[in-house]
Amino acid sequence: MMWLFLVTDALLFAGFLGGYAFCRLASDKPWPDRTQVFDLTFITLMTFALITSSTTMASAVLAARNGRLQAARGFLLVTALIGLGFLGMQAVEWSHFIHAGARMDSNPWGVPGFSSYFFLITGFHGTHVLIGVVVLLLTTLRSLQRSNADELVEVVGLYWHFVDLVWVFVFGCYYLV
Repeated sequence: MMWLFLVTDALLFAGFLGGYAFCRLASDKPWPDRTQVFDLTFITLMTFALITSSTTMASAVLAARNGRLQAARGFLLVTALIGLGFLGMQAVEWSHFIHAGARMDSNPWGVPGFSSYFFLITGFHGTHVLIGVVVLLLTTLRSLQRSNADELVEVVGLYWHFVDLVWVFVFGCYYLV
């Protein structure tokens, strides 16, 4: 079931990113210069956090497979903390963006679609990260009640790696191009 969910969610994100690309290419006005809008060093730090969380999640899965549930729980908690750190950084990014005058229907740098898609795509991804953090914490608690939680940890790992992978596409499409 997780694979089915991930495929449908990937299609949804692909639709959002495809719509963004279409809007950008079809715009008769120049798209805002990302270096004038975003602190790319900060965005890179956010990306580094999520990539690091993939490593800790993979370590949790490996530890659970090897029957080292205490280590798996520790890695799950570290992954959740990194996810919370990412969400905090995203809140800072959004507050700067809003403070600069960006809204869903307007954009101080020109094309309104720029702000609309920013809030839609990063907000949707952030919601996925938040859900992932909650699931990581619940999985940590549930693993205390089970002697064999490797399959549960692996399914949560699939979701978390998906969220990380989606960020790579968001980062590439929105912040680099």
